[in-house]
Amino acid sequence: MTDLTDLTAVQLLDGYRTGEFGPVEVTRATLARAEQIQPEVNAFVRLTGEDALARAAESEERWRRGEPAGRLDGVPVTVKDLLLMRGHPTLRGSLAVDPAGGRWDEDAPSVARLREHGAVFLGKTTTPEYGWKGVTDSPLSGVTRNPYDHARTAGGSSGGAAAAVALGAGPLALGTDGGGSVRIPASFCGIFGLKPTYGRVPLYPASAFGTLAHVGPMARDAADAALMLDVIGAPDARDWSALGPAAGSYSEVLGEGVRGLRVAYSASLGGQVAVVPGVAARVRRGVERLASLGAHVVEADPDFTDPVGAFHVLWFSGAARVVSHLRSGQRELLDAGLREVVGAGARYSALEYLAAVDVRMELGRRMGRFHEAYDLLVTPTLPITAFEAGRETPVGSGQRRWTGWTPFTYPFNLTQQPAATVPVGTDGDGLPVGLQIVAARHRDDLVLRAAHALYESAR
Repeated sequence: MTDLTDLTAVQLLDGYRTGEFGPVEVTRATLARAEQIQPEVNAFVRLTGEDALARAAESEERWRRGEPAGRLDGVPVTVKDLLLMRGHPTLRGSLAVDPAGGRWDEDAPSVARLREHGAVFLGKTTTPEYGWKGVTDSPLSGVTRNPYDHARTAGGSSGGAAAAVALGAGPLALGTDGGGSVRIPASFCGIFGLKPTYGRVPLYPASAFGTLAHVGPMARDAADAALMLDVIGAPDARDWSALGPAAGSYSEVLGEGVRGLRVAYSASLGGQVAVVPGVAARVRRGVERLASLGAHVVEADPDFTDPVGAFHVLWFSGAARVVSHLRSGQRELLDAGLREVVGAGARYSALEYLAAVDVRMELGRRMGRFHEAYDLLVTPTLPITAFEAGRETPVGSGQRRWTGWTPFTYPFNLTQQPAATVPVGTDGDGLPVGLQIVAARHRDDLVLRAAHALYESAR
């Protein structure tokens, strides 16, 4: 018998359409799976089972009448607890947020679009405090663990979302990505994650991290993510920086493949990054598969040095801003690491901030020129696989902050380009490895096409 929690969103919709099963049965199974995995990996801040079953029942009646409400009617979805979801508090991983102190009567734009299309909300997933780092642990919800090895991290900051998708607690998840926070946990947990072009998915309230912050889909494969992006990538008047409507459906172009695309493969960003052998080998095999599918692949590195200094100025300043409203007593409740970066961020001058913006603009120019020659850039998503849970950096690495082990992800938040991670197998310890695909701004379609081709070639 088919385990309903193993099916993709596309497969669930096919089942609803044929009457093989219905949204209530699927939602019950998915909630049961969520409750089962929660003690093991701690993926959820809260489950919203009663609301989910009520929405599933409404969806089932619509399907019975042959009148689904939208493109995701009856599909279970989770929402990272940085995004507003009507009727439930958004605690942002922080003890300093009072659940009784907010109105909680508004959806974030991406949540609103999912609601309009009939999605079933299972609950809110874990995040580090205010999403500040690349692993998921917080004073509020504790440590979120890796589905493949519970002693290791799920990554972050969308770690709960990634763990939930990987273990069958909903085929779709909403994540956020300000420096890799969709791609990092998706890579560590062996699922697909997309950071769309900035503005493709509207964001409200505006992030204190400014235009580094993206909202993106996390899913079992690229086809599900494309379907989700078709839904959440619609304009919303509350986000002044949102893009206009997409030129077409991302789902409809998936089958165009990679034949003829110009692909640059950068194994280490020109020798700047030390990649562990197990990761390097798996990513190279993924690149070879793209070549076998007709892509023109060459080894070429983008022309930039590590922009981590500029990223820190922008990111740490954002962290200082996000907690600026807290009183001294509330600040004592914050994650110790967050307090450190808040202190650093508060000390930067306006001139230092603008100098970091200059670095960002130059990086964007360089990548714009790079993509005149290449349609896609492929790199490892991360140079390592998942390490010990409850730590910001690996034991013995000598790294101070999470950016020390994420050099392939945050540059493309600075440039606002679309970037996705695709699972390409496991290393010698059985831990997932991710391959990153990057395209020029507004070419999310190329990223999704290449990712889908990799999935199809592996089936």
